Amino acid sequence: MTAPVFVVDHFDAGGGGHYVLDGPEGRHAVSVKRLQPGEDVILTDGAGRWADCVVLAAEGKDRLVVQLDSVSEEPQPQPRITVVQALPKGDRGELAVETMTEVGVDAIVPWQAARCITQWRGDRGLKALAKWRATAREAGKQSRRVRFPEVADAASTKQVAALLATADFAAVLHSDFEHGSEPLATAELPAEGEIVLVVGPEGGVAKDELALFEEAGARAYVLGPTVLRTSTAGTAATALLLGRTGRWS
Repeated sequence: MTAPVFVVDHFDAGGGGHYVLDGPEGRHAVSVKRLQPGEDVILTDGAGRWADCVVLAAEGKDRLVVQLDSVSEEPQPQPRITVVQALPKGDRGELAVETMTEVGVDAIVPWQAARCITQWRGDRGLKALAKWRATAREAGKQSRRVRFPEVADAASTKQVAALLATADFAAVLHSDFEHGSEPLATAELPAEGEIVLVVGPEGGVAKDELALFEEAGARAYVLGPTVLRTSTAGTAATALLLGRTGRWS
């Protein structure tokens, strides 16, 4: 297993390259992980910068002293995969964010689709968005990533269409087999650039939404002969794309 990951705001080490991890991350390292001198840890800003470190000492309940010699930059993966996720009911939104982060999605856009039962309005919407972002951060750490997925503000259908219009490959998962959806497994994919995938709500993508997305350049695709929940479809599709584009090679 790779070394545990902790999030930091900066990489400014003191004399001899000694870096003190404190606050909530330090407490988690010392009191929960119980890290000991000689163990490896990774520090990251969650945006691609990271440092491979060795624990020197654990002080008190929330201070971990590590040796930090150099900082590296993980390049942006290609092609970049964004999933537009319709808002699921209950905690299925956090489940979708968690598993998509674990498999390797690069960005997540919450979408208030016409058939969404869940509504993000006012303070409730802000709290729900904060939960999605916190979930992406924690799942990024758990899956040992150093570049966490960006979770955008909630988008309207028109904003999603504008995003699809700029993509190098734009797909809408649509399980209406009479519509003539193509298999995502055989779609021609770009080697680089932006892939944008739309995952609709439990009731499916409305006809007018699908028409707008197709007008923006997207095409309808299916994953297979079965219908997945909205909270799992994005993860399955991302895994398929990561394998087909060579990012998992």
